[in-house]
Amino acid sequence: MSQTLSANMLLWVPLAPLAGSLFAGILGTAFGGNRIGRAASHSATILGVLVAFILSALTLSSVVLDGAHFNQTIYEWMVVGGLRMEVGFLIDSLTAVMMCVVTFVSLMVHLYTIGYMHDDDGYNRFFSYISLFTFSMLMLVMSNNFLQLFFGWEAVGLVSYLLIGFWFNRPTAIFANMKAFLVNRVGDFGFILGIGLIAAYAGSLSYGEVFAKSGDLAKMGFPGTDWMLITVICICLFIGAMGKSAQFPLHVWLPDSMEGPTPISALIHAATMVTAGIFMVARMSPLFELSDTALNFILVIGAITALFMGFLGIIQNDIKRVVAYSTLSQLGYMTVALGASAYSVAVFHLMTHAFFKALLFLAAGSVIMGLHHNQDIRWMGGVRKYMPITWITFLLGSLALIGTPFFSGFYSKDAIIEAVHASQLPAAGFAYFAVLAGVFVTAFYSFRLYFLVFHGKERYDQNPDAHHDHGHHGHDEKPHESPWVVWVPLVLLAIPSVLIGAMTLMPMLFGDVFKGVIHVDVARHPAMAELAEKIHGWLPMGLHGFVTAPFWLALAGVAASYYMYMVNPALPTAIKRMVQPVYTLLENKYYLDSFNEKVLARGVRLLGTGLWKGGDRALIDGLVVNGSWKVVGWVSGAVRRLQSGYLYHYALVMILGVFVLMTYFVWLNK
Repeated sequence: MSQTLSANMLLWVPLAPLAGSLFAGILGTAFGGNRIGRAASHSATILGVLVAFILSALTLSSVVLDGAHFNQTIYEWMVVGGLRMEVGFLIDSLTAVMMCVVTFVSLMVHLYTIGYMHDDDGYNRFFSYISLFTFSMLMLVMSNNFLQLFFGWEAVGLVSYLLIGFWFNRPTAIFANMKAFLVNRVGDFGFILGIGLIAAYAGSLSYGEVFAKSGDLAKMGFPGTDWMLITVICICLFIGAMGKSAQFPLHVWLPDSMEGPTPISALIHAATMVTAGIFMVARMSPLFELSDTALNFILVIGAITALFMGFLGIIQNDIKRVVAYSTLSQLGYMTVALGASAYSVAVFHLMTHAFFKALLFLAAGSVIMGLHHNQDIRWMGGVRKYMPITWITFLLGSLALIGTPFFSGFYSKDAIIEAVHASQLPAAGFAYFAVLAGVFVTAFYSFRLYFLVFHGKERYDQNPDAHHDHGHHGHDEKPHESPWVVWVPLVLLAIPSVLIGAMTLMPMLFGDVFKGVIHVDVARHPAMAELAEKIHGWLPMGLHGFVTAPFWLALAGVAASYYMYMVNPALPTAIKRMVQPVYTLLENKYYLDSFNEKVLARGVRLLGTGLWKGGDRALIDGLVVNGSWKVVGWVSGAVRRLQSGYLYHYALVMILGVFVLMTYFVWLNK
């Protein structure tokens, strides 16, 4: 095959989902007069994403097998003072991997949605949104410049707002989507500052040109401080990633985003929005490698997220929220890998995690459907015999999540732990403890969820809130397996959840896949070099996994959850009483939401009120607007008295004027 890729073919990758989205969104909704039905809407959007997936797979094949590459401007928007604003594509191995992950998971979510949203009035609108989401993410990962990256960055934020608040008649959904939107604005403020600094000091928005000048940027100081400019740029960019990829303390939006329908939970949390930050830092590796301060900061933030968000997963009772907190924790693992300069390991975990996390979310949705829209795991149990396909796929996803040897999650998670252990940065010690402890925590909450849902005594008929369900079924009915459009995506996601790690371990971490794409200063950051000495293939690594600390920690987590929830179910209640203050702390999510609402939100509100009353009303309205017309009114009132129309008034004014002039000249001649 040719060493160059076709621009027209690449254009169709994002444009096909966009076309499907516009077709369903305009013709399938009240906006365009509801001209097409449900079948036409889902067919158009699925076709668009299928086309994008096939073209992405062909692109990945060309890039990996034939060394194909593409880096061109597609459209020049404008030039401002030598700064070019363009739409362009950079297609290399990192982009091609992301394109395949995004389009495959999106395709599975589209198929699944046919069954999950079957009874929803907003069916066509939902398909339009998820296709638009796919387009936005593809524009983000395919960009070759910071302007297009920022466009995709903001577009996924906007569509996530629409999707999280999809059921807009629910106050909780409206609160959740506004929270996601506002928290992401905080991160995006840092992100645009970083892009602004790059534009100001590198004089370009093109990745290639900026990376070529990275050595010069590394020598500059930040004006007025002792800080290095490259450190400020990298930390600002990473603050953007903290918002999008839900890192502490900007993680607070992600659990609440469960208010959206389950398919979008899978799409947001598995392959698209939350992985955007991880992808961005990996893409910017030539910049981040120049600042150990930024890498230490990334390590600490990732370690806190990996461990402390996992703790919150232990006490959740909503099936989707448990999976959501596991997403937060796994994003922390990816971030830790970035901080250890193991960028390829972070992308590897991003890929494996996308498959098994999408599987877990969609399987959780299948359980919710089978139990007539009950989401509380305390009122489940014994579902295994009623939903065999959902059960086995959920089990496979859980085994991948906890890092069971030979499952995909094992290879990526163990590689992260080894990379952090090999890192020589000051923060690596804390990060290593966090990711190791996180293995036990992940196994515990994952199998607590698994045992309570699929094993033990059947409790679905005891749910006190069952009368609040959607009214499609009686709550005393037996659970039932989901229709084929729901379980087929589960099976298709379960296959890579088991196999993809072993298949891609060596080429992605130690082969030529990311050669020339991800840059690591091996002398200062030797983690990947040490990994290469320890890992010699998928089989030896898998066999060795049975004697490592992570395996035994994971096994201990599974055993502890089995004992506490299957053998001795009174024990969790007893422990809760013993450590009530800790439980209260976790139940209140470390009081971060309270702090945000009572301190930050009130502070902003007070500031806004002060600016409104002091600045807007007093200064602008009172002094400038009202003051100006009062002055004009007073002056015109005084002048009007002089224009009376009486002759003797004018004669008096003339005499007074002559008298003043004579007095003035006499005074001058003295």
